[in-house]
Amino acid sequence: MAHWLLFALSAPVLWAVSTHLDKYLVERYFKNTSVAVLLIFTALIGVLLLPVIWWFRPDALSLPWPHALVVAGAGILYLAGLWFYLAALQTAEASVVAPMFQGSVLFAYVLGYLVLGETLTATQTVGGLLIIAGAVLLSVGPRAHVEFKARVVVLMLVCTFAIALSSLIFKVFAIRDEFWTTTLWMFVGEAAFGIALVAVPVYRATFVRLLRTSPAAVLSINAVNELINLAGGLGARYALLLAPISLVQAVGSTTTLFVFLFGVLITVFLPRLGSEDLSRGSLARKAFAAAVVTIGVILLNRATTVN
Repeated sequence: MAHWLLFALSAPVLWAVSTHLDKYLVERYFKNTSVAVLLIFTALIGVLLLPVIWWFRPDALSLPWPHALVVAGAGILYLAGLWFYLAALQTAEASVVAPMFQGSVLFAYVLGYLVLGETLTATQTVGGLLIIAGAVLLSVGPRAHVEFKARVVVLMLVCTFAIALSSLIFKVFAIRDEFWTTTLWMFVGEAAFGIALVAVPVYRATFVRLLRTSPAAVLSINAVNELINLAGGLGARYALLLAPISLVQAVGSTTTLFVFLFGVLITVFLPRLGSEDLSRGSLARKAFAAAVVTIGVILLNRATTVN
Protein backbone atom coordinates (compact mmCIF):
# COMPACT_ATOMS: atom_id res chain seq x y z
CA MET A 1 0.00 0.00 0.00
CA ALA A 2 1.24 3.49 -0.87
CA HIS A 3 2.87 5.22 2.10
CA TRP A 4 0.51 8.21 2.02
CA LEU A 5 -2.57 6.01 1.71
CA LEU A 6 -1.74 4.14 4.92
CA PHE A 7 -1.65 7.40 6.87
CA ALA A 8 -4.72 8.75 5.07
CA LEU A 9 -6.74 5.60 5.87
CA SER A 10 -5.79 5.69 9.55
CA ALA A 11 -7.70 8.96 9.83
CA PRO A 12 -11.22 7.76 8.81
CA VAL A 13 -10.93 4.64 10.98
CA LEU A 14 -10.09 6.71 14.05
CA TRP A 15 -12.52 9.50 13.14
CA ALA A 16 -15.34 6.96 12.83
CA VAL A 17 -14.72 5.87 16.42
CA SER A 18 -14.56 9.52 17.44
CA THR A 19 -17.83 10.26 15.61
CA HIS A 20 -19.69 7.70 17.72
CA LEU A 21 -18.07 9.05 20.87
CA ASP A 22 -18.97 12.60 19.82
CA LYS A 23 -22.59 11.54 19.32
CA TYR A 24 -22.65 9.85 22.72
CA LEU A 25 -21.18 12.93 24.43
CA VAL A 26 -23.59 15.28 22.66
CA GLU A 27 -26.60 13.13 23.53
CA ARG A 28 -25.51 12.41 27.11
CA TYR A 29 -24.00 15.71 28.26
CA PHE A 30 -24.52 18.44 25.64
CA LYS A 31 -28.03 17.82 24.27
CA ASN A 32 -29.46 20.96 25.85
CA THR A 33 -26.37 23.12 26.03
CA SER A 34 -23.89 24.62 23.60
CA VAL A 35 -21.43 22.21 22.01
CA ALA A 36 -18.85 24.96 22.34
CA VAL A 37 -18.12 23.56 25.79
CA LEU A 38 -17.03 20.28 24.21
CA LEU A 39 -14.43 22.18 22.17
CA ILE A 40 -12.82 23.41 25.38
CA PHE A 41 -11.79 19.80 26.01
CA THR A 42 -10.40 19.58 22.46
CA ALA A 43 -8.34 22.72 22.98
CA LEU A 44 -7.14 21.43 26.36
CA ILE A 45 -5.59 18.32 24.76
CA GLY A 46 -3.71 20.58 22.35
CA VAL A 47 -2.40 22.66 25.25
CA LEU A 48 -1.10 19.53 26.99
CA LEU A 49 0.75 18.46 23.83
CA LEU A 50 2.49 21.80 23.26
CA PRO A 51 5.37 21.15 25.71
CA VAL A 52 5.75 17.60 24.36
CA ILE A 53 6.21 18.84 20.78
CA TRP A 54 8.50 21.65 21.96
CA TRP A 55 10.64 19.09 23.81
CA PHE A 56 11.13 17.11 20.59
CA ARG A 57 11.36 20.19 18.34
CA PRO A 58 12.69 23.15 20.38
CA ASP A 59 13.34 25.05 17.15
CA ALA A 60 9.59 25.11 16.46
CA LEU A 61 9.35 28.45 18.25
CA SER A 62 11.74 29.97 15.72
CA LEU A 63 9.02 30.10 13.05
CA PRO A 64 8.66 33.71 11.80
CA TRP A 65 5.77 35.45 13.56
CA PRO A 66 3.78 36.20 10.37
CA HIS A 67 3.91 32.50 9.47
CA ALA A 68 3.14 31.43 13.04
CA LEU A 69 0.05 33.66 13.17
CA VAL A 70 -1.31 32.29 9.89
CA VAL A 71 -0.82 28.69 11.02
CA ALA A 72 -2.41 29.49 14.40
CA GLY A 73 -5.30 30.96 12.42
CA ALA A 74 -5.64 27.59 10.68
CA GLY A 75 -5.95 25.97 14.11
CA ILE A 76 -8.72 28.39 15.03
CA LEU A 77 -10.40 27.68 11.70
CA TYR A 78 -10.22 23.93 12.34
CA LEU A 79 -11.97 24.16 15.72
CA ALA A 80 -14.54 26.56 14.25
CA GLY A 81 -15.31 23.87 11.66
CA LEU A 82 -15.69 21.28 14.42
CA TRP A 83 -18.13 23.62 16.19
CA PHE A 84 -20.47 23.49 13.18
CA TYR A 85 -20.02 19.70 12.95
CA LEU A 86 -20.97 19.18 16.61
CA ALA A 87 -23.94 21.51 16.19
CA ALA A 88 -25.10 19.31 13.30
CA LEU A 89 -24.77 16.22 15.53
CA GLN A 90 -27.17 17.82 18.00
CA THR A 91 -29.99 17.57 15.47
CA ALA A 92 -29.09 14.56 13.29
CA GLU A 93 -27.73 11.03 13.62
CA ALA A 94 -24.03 10.31 13.17
CA SER A 95 -24.77 8.19 10.08
CA VAL A 96 -26.55 11.20 8.52
CA VAL A 97 -23.94 13.81 9.41
CA ALA A 98 -20.81 11.82 8.48
CA PRO A 99 -21.58 11.54 4.71
CA MET A 100 -21.85 15.32 4.48
CA PHE A 101 -18.10 15.54 5.00
CA GLN A 102 -17.94 14.85 1.23
CA GLY A 103 -18.21 18.62 0.81
CA SER A 104 -14.61 18.88 1.99
CA VAL A 105 -13.46 16.93 -1.10
CA LEU A 106 -14.91 19.51 -3.49
CA PHE A 107 -13.56 22.44 -1.49
CA ALA A 108 -10.15 20.75 -1.17
CA TYR A 109 -9.93 20.08 -4.91
CA VAL A 110 -10.77 23.70 -5.81
CA LEU A 111 -8.41 25.17 -3.19
CA GLY A 112 -5.60 22.74 -4.04
CA TYR A 113 -5.92 23.55 -7.74
CA LEU A 114 -6.11 27.33 -7.31
CA VAL A 115 -3.40 27.70 -4.66
CA LEU A 116 -1.03 24.76 -5.16
CA GLY A 117 -1.73 23.85 -8.79
CA GLU A 118 -2.56 20.26 -7.79
CA THR A 119 -4.09 18.10 -10.52
CA LEU A 120 -5.24 14.48 -10.56
CA THR A 121 -4.69 11.70 -13.10
CA ALA A 122 -7.71 10.03 -14.68
CA THR A 123 -7.29 6.95 -12.47
CA GLN A 124 -6.97 9.06 -9.31
CA THR A 125 -10.09 11.02 -10.28
CA VAL A 126 -12.11 7.83 -10.87
CA GLY A 127 -10.88 6.34 -7.59
CA GLY A 128 -11.76 9.47 -5.66
CA LEU A 129 -15.21 9.68 -7.25
CA LEU A 130 -15.91 6.02 -6.44
CA ILE A 131 -15.02 6.61 -2.79
CA ILE A 132 -17.31 9.63 -2.63
CA ALA A 133 -20.14 7.79 -4.44
CA GLY A 134 -19.87 4.83 -2.10
CA ALA A 135 -19.86 7.09 0.95
CA VAL A 136 -22.97 8.95 -0.27
CA LEU A 137 -24.71 5.64 -1.06
CA LEU A 138 -24.24 4.61 2.56
CA SER A 139 -26.41 7.54 3.63
CA VAL A 140 -29.19 7.10 1.05
CA GLY A 141 -32.18 5.08 2.15
CA PRO A 142 -35.94 4.88 1.75
CA ARG A 143 -36.41 7.58 4.40
CA ALA A 144 -33.60 9.86 3.21
CA HIS A 145 -36.06 12.53 1.98
CA VAL A 146 -37.73 12.61 5.38
CA GLU A 147 -34.45 13.00 7.24
CA PHE A 148 -33.20 15.90 5.10
CA LYS A 149 -32.61 19.00 7.20
CA ALA A 150 -31.50 22.24 5.56
CA ARG A 151 -29.91 23.48 8.80
CA VAL A 152 -27.71 20.39 9.03
CA VAL A 153 -26.64 20.77 5.39
CA VAL A 154 -25.69 24.44 5.88
CA LEU A 155 -23.80 23.64 9.09
CA MET A 156 -21.82 20.89 7.36
CA LEU A 157 -21.05 23.01 4.28
CA VAL A 158 -19.54 25.68 6.53
CA CYS A 159 -17.75 22.97 8.51
CA THR A 160 -16.21 21.27 5.47
CA PHE A 161 -15.09 24.55 3.90
CA ALA A 162 -13.40 25.61 7.15
CA ILE A 163 -11.64 22.24 7.49
CA ALA A 164 -10.56 22.20 3.82
CA LEU A 165 -9.13 25.72 4.12
CA SER A 166 -7.38 24.79 7.37
CA SER A 167 -5.86 21.72 5.65
CA LEU A 168 -4.63 23.88 2.77
CA ILE A 169 -2.91 26.33 5.12
CA PHE A 170 -1.36 23.46 7.07
CA LYS A 171 0.03 21.84 3.90
CA VAL A 172 1.49 25.09 2.56
CA PHE A 173 3.44 25.77 5.75
CA ALA A 174 4.29 22.15 6.60
CA ILE A 175 5.98 21.80 3.22
CA ARG A 176 7.69 25.19 3.50
CA ASP A 177 8.78 24.82 7.12
CA GLU A 178 8.39 21.49 8.95
CA PHE A 179 5.60 19.12 9.99
CA TRP A 180 5.92 19.27 13.79
CA THR A 181 6.64 23.00 13.78
CA THR A 182 3.44 23.62 11.85
CA THR A 183 1.53 21.19 14.10
CA LEU A 184 2.70 23.04 17.22
CA TRP A 185 1.40 26.38 15.95
CA MET A 186 -1.86 24.76 14.88
CA PHE A 187 -2.29 23.68 18.51
CA VAL A 188 -1.46 27.22 19.64
CA GLY A 189 -4.39 28.45 17.53
CA GLU A 190 -6.66 25.76 18.99
CA ALA A 191 -5.55 26.75 22.50
CA ALA A 192 -6.38 30.40 21.75
CA PHE A 193 -9.82 29.30 20.56
CA GLY A 194 -10.34 27.37 23.80
CA ILE A 195 -9.23 30.33 25.92
CA ALA A 196 -11.70 32.55 24.10
CA LEU A 197 -14.49 30.07 24.88
CA VAL A 198 -13.53 29.90 28.57
CA ALA A 199 -13.66 33.70 28.67
CA VAL A 200 -17.39 33.57 27.84
CA PRO A 201 -19.20 33.34 31.23
CA VAL A 202 -21.96 30.95 30.12
CA TYR A 203 -19.49 28.49 28.55
CA ARG A 204 -17.18 28.68 31.55
CA ALA A 205 -20.05 28.06 33.96
CA THR A 206 -21.25 25.05 31.95
CA PHE A 207 -17.71 23.67 31.74
CA VAL A 208 -17.22 23.95 35.51
CA ARG A 209 -20.66 22.44 36.21
CA LEU A 210 -19.89 19.40 34.05
CA LEU A 211 -16.62 18.85 35.86
CA ARG A 212 -18.39 19.03 39.21
CA THR A 213 -21.35 16.80 38.41
CA SER A 214 -19.70 14.09 36.27
CA PRO A 215 -15.92 14.60 36.51
CA ALA A 216 -14.80 11.01 35.95
CA ALA A 217 -17.11 10.28 32.99
CA VAL A 218 -16.68 13.63 31.25
CA LEU A 219 -12.90 13.72 31.63
CA SER A 220 -12.22 10.06 30.80
CA ILE A 221 -14.52 9.84 27.75
CA ASN A 222 -13.38 13.22 26.43
CA ALA A 223 -9.72 12.38 26.96
CA VAL A 224 -10.01 9.08 25.07
CA ASN A 225 -12.09 10.72 22.34
CA GLU A 226 -9.70 13.63 21.86
CA LEU A 227 -6.64 11.37 21.72
CA ILE A 228 -8.34 9.21 19.08
CA ASN A 229 -9.36 12.28 17.10
CA LEU A 230 -5.88 13.74 17.47
CA ALA A 231 -4.22 10.57 16.13
CA GLY A 232 -6.56 10.62 13.13
CA GLY A 233 -5.85 14.29 12.51
CA LEU A 234 -2.09 13.77 12.63
CA GLY A 235 -2.37 10.85 10.19
CA ALA A 236 -4.37 12.95 7.73
CA ARG A 237 -2.05 15.94 8.08
CA TYR A 238 1.02 13.81 7.44
CA ALA A 239 -0.67 12.33 4.36
CA LEU A 240 -1.18 15.90 3.11
CA LEU A 241 2.59 16.20 2.73
CA LEU A 242 2.68 13.19 0.39
CA ALA A 243 -0.46 13.52 -1.77
CA PRO A 244 -2.87 16.14 -3.18
CA ILE A 245 -5.32 17.59 -0.68
CA SER A 246 -8.34 16.38 -2.66
CA LEU A 247 -7.09 12.76 -2.60
CA VAL A 248 -6.50 12.84 1.15
CA GLN A 249 -9.96 14.31 1.66
CA ALA A 250 -11.46 11.66 -0.66
CA VAL A 251 -9.90 8.87 1.40
CA GLY A 252 -11.24 10.65 4.47
CA SER A 253 -14.68 10.12 2.95
CA THR A 254 -14.44 6.46 3.96
CA THR A 255 -15.22 7.69 7.48
CA THR A 256 -18.86 7.09 6.53
CA LEU A 257 -18.12 3.42 5.85
CA PHE A 258 -16.37 2.93 9.16
CA VAL A 259 -19.09 4.85 11.01
CA PHE A 260 -21.56 2.31 9.65
CA LEU A 261 -19.34 -0.71 10.43
CA PHE A 262 -18.76 0.42 14.00
CA GLY A 263 -22.46 1.25 14.25
CA VAL A 264 -23.27 -2.36 13.39
CA LEU A 265 -20.92 -3.59 16.11
CA ILE A 266 -22.51 -1.22 18.62
CA THR A 267 -26.00 -2.37 17.59
CA VAL A 268 -25.06 -6.03 18.06
CA PHE A 269 -22.94 -5.83 21.19
CA LEU A 270 -23.84 -2.49 22.88
CA PRO A 271 -27.42 -1.70 21.78
CA ARG A 272 -27.92 0.78 24.61
CA LEU A 273 -25.33 3.08 23.05
CA GLY A 274 -26.85 3.21 19.57
CA SER A 275 -28.46 1.31 16.72
CA GLU A 276 -28.19 0.82 12.96
CA ASP A 277 -30.73 -0.49 10.44
CA LEU A 278 -29.74 -4.15 9.99
CA SER A 279 -32.55 -5.14 7.62
CA ARG A 280 -31.63 -7.28 4.61
CA GLY A 281 -32.16 -4.46 2.10
CA SER A 282 -30.11 -1.98 4.14
CA LEU A 283 -27.24 -4.42 4.61
CA ALA A 284 -27.21 -5.31 0.89
CA ARG A 285 -27.10 -1.63 -0.11
CA LYS A 286 -24.35 -0.82 2.36
CA ALA A 287 -22.33 -3.89 1.37
CA PHE A 288 -22.46 -2.70 -2.24
CA ALA A 289 -21.40 0.77 -1.13
CA ALA A 290 -18.51 -0.74 0.81
CA ALA A 291 -17.39 -2.60 -2.32
CA VAL A 292 -17.49 0.62 -4.35
CA VAL A 293 -15.38 2.41 -1.74
CA THR A 294 -12.90 -0.48 -1.67
CA ILE A 295 -12.49 -0.38 -5.46
CA GLY A 296 -11.89 3.36 -5.24
CA VAL A 297 -9.18 2.90 -2.63
CA ILE A 298 -7.52 0.17 -4.75
CA LEU A 299 -7.48 2.49 -7.77
CA LEU A 300 -5.93 5.30 -5.74
CA ASN A 301 -3.27 2.95 -4.41
CA ARG A 302 -2.48 1.57 -7.87
CA ALA A 303 -2.36 5.02 -9.49
CA THR A 304 -0.06 6.37 -6.78
CA THR A 305 2.22 3.32 -6.94
CA VAL A 306 2.53 3.55 -10.73
CA ASN A 307 3.26 7.27 -10.58
